[in-house]
Amino acid sequence: MPAATAENTPQLSIEEVSNTAKNLVSVAIAKDITILEVAYKTASESEKPDQAKQLAQKWDDVEQAVPSAMYLEVVAKAEPNLTNWLNAGDRFLKAFDNTRDSLVQPIMLQKANIAFKNATALDSTNNDAKTGLGITIVNGMGAPMQGIAMLMEVVKNDPKNFKANMNLGMFAIKSGQFDKAIVRFNDIISKIKATPDAYFYLATAYENLGQNKEAIDAYLNSKKLAANPTLSGFIDKK
Repeated sequence: MPAATAENTPQLSIEEVSNTAKNLVSVAIAKDITILEVAYKTASESEKPDQAKQLAQKWDDVEQAVPSAMYLEVVAKAEPNLTNWLNAGDRFLKAFDNTRDSLVQPIMLQKANIAFKNATALDSTNNDAKTGLGITIVNGMGAPMQGIAMLMEVVKNDPKNFKANMNLGMFAIKSGQFDKAIVRFNDIISKIKATPDAYFYLATAYENLGQNKEAIDAYLNSKKLAANPTLSGFIDKK
């Protein structure tokens, strides 16, 4: 099956996202990245994927998911195997979640969708590929119920799949099904993994149902586990 393409996706160049991201890191890091970029641009076609991997890692090290994802896409196009498309898709989803740029965000989602389509074309039974594709569909790349069905299928085959369960819980909150979200996040915490995010979304669901004592307990558990000052600060304001 031919690789999926983004014919209708607005174009975004690596140069653009790199220049933006360089303003968000230290001068020393920006200089290091510029040196790697020169090596990438002057590399032969056979050397470019390795250079792109280095740049993707460098950007990921400083939590700049957008340029990191763009370079992982270069790797996946040059070496189109399951692992590379999954890596690109995961990083595009991270970029979609993290960026607040209203022009960049939909492009990250579309590119994630394409990456996971290419991954499922290579292995239609892979749960990571189906989970990623389902998440992109739920977030706007198709009919939400189609994405939900895909995530439910993953959970049926792999009941302890953390990412699929988390996204089913988050979609339940988004669609106002707070009782379902509470059951889902309690199951995640007790049977899969107790994470700050799982407790945070559990607290959000309780809060929306007016169950304030349970919400406070869950928020405090989230804060206790979080090494994230931004999340802790947000919880304190609650």
